[in-house]
Amino acid sequence: MLRVTGGLARTCAGWSRRDVLRAGGLGLMGALAVPGSAHAAGRPGTFGRAKAFILIDLYGGPAHQDVFDMKPDSPAEVRGEFNPIETNVSGIRVSEHIPRLAKIADRYTLIRSMTHTDHEHATGGYTVLSGVKHPRPGTILPPSPDDFPPMGSIIAKFRPPQRPVPGYVTIGGTMYSAGGDVPGQTGGMAGQRYDPFDIKGDPNQKSFKVEDIALPGDFPALRLDRRRSLLDQVDHAASLAERNLAARGFEELQSRAFNLVSSPDIRQAFELRSEPDTVRDTYGRHKFGQSCLLARRLVQTGVPVVAVYWERGQVWDTHGNNFKDLKNNLLPPMDQGVTALLLDLEARGMLAETAVLVTGEFGRTPKINKDAGRDHWPGVYTSLVAGGGFKGGFVHGASDEIAAFPAEDPVYPWDLAATLYHLMGIDPVSTEIRDRQDRPIGICAGQVVPEVIA
Repeated sequence: MLRVTGGLARTCAGWSRRDVLRAGGLGLMGALAVPGSAHAAGRPGTFGRAKAFILIDLYGGPAHQDVFDMKPDSPAEVRGEFNPIETNVSGIRVSEHIPRLAKIADRYTLIRSMTHTDHEHATGGYTVLSGVKHPRPGTILPPSPDDFPPMGSIIAKFRPPQRPVPGYVTIGGTMYSAGGDVPGQTGGMAGQRYDPFDIKGDPNQKSFKVEDIALPGDFPALRLDRRRSLLDQVDHAASLAERNLAARGFEELQSRAFNLVSSPDIRQAFELRSEPDTVRDTYGRHKFGQSCLLARRLVQTGVPVVAVYWERGQVWDTHGNNFKDLKNNLLPPMDQGVTALLLDLEARGMLAETAVLVTGEFGRTPKINKDAGRDHWPGVYTSLVAGGGFKGGFVHGASDEIAAFPAEDPVYPWDLAATLYHLMGIDPVSTEIRDRQDRPIGICAGQVVPEVIA
């Protein structure tokens, strides 16, 4: 259930219908006020250090003990087939199958004590995306308008872009479970305005293009301006009368569409062909690598939140053939794409202000099953964080000897959410949204983790 921390202050007092209509197209353009000045405990001078956030969601749940939290001294049925290798930071070892990330461990922190209790992809994914427990954990449920917004939507609301670009973009297509789309991927109770702009195509394909952001060749700019003027007039007229939720949602989508088609910056960001071949090759000529490159280009254009979702075809849900799939299909592109992203952001002077989170919705079971796979395990898992105020060359927390539960310093998804909000300049304690019944709800019940902040 949703929880509000003690001492919650109302810092976003709710909007009248006129306010919402007037701001309908401006949520993407930086016209919303930012609440709150008091913030949760964190290192002095770190509040608001990050200006953008990139989420790399390894959907399915990576086997933490085969990637970031090796257990070479455990029994064979626990330690698995892979060997640990040294990184460029003394004392930190990772899997032999992520050699690129091993060479840049000084750029990131591994949180090896992430934990929660939801074993299901759908509701566990919701928990990690939003930093809030699903009200019905362990179930397979589709998205609902009453869902708590994901972190991306919260950031888009309270730290909107300062240019006419989307506040939140997802790349890779909607994450799906047996019951349908994974909840927590839409704006939920925050409203359609904070739904992500969803990119479903494969950026690695020559034919890749983003629909609905380019004007037809025979559609002059003057005609677009007139359409905008007409929309503004309708918007003004609407301020004189009450409007229902459906009408407001439609107008918000209209406004977002106008902003997108009229923005040359966002159209240019999607033109991956303008990148030098050497850069594209560094990221990897595969869907994940080019998606990471696209994420960098979008952040560079001013988009504050980009999420890269792992493709549906080969997810990290390794109930069988865990070691074969990790070695051949999963770890190589992840290793290449994430490494290239961090180094590219650093080379462009962007990493210090861009928080990066690499995570799945949970880990995998300590013991290998009869199909040489590992099953769902939220008891402990590892998340990688970098940039935006996070430490580099650091490990926080630890799992026990068989990577089953935290041995020290447990970190919950809501704590990681609180830490990200803090770095993005959003007070996780006092900031609130309002549900569809206009009731105030705190955005986060977690605590900032100061140990992972530089």
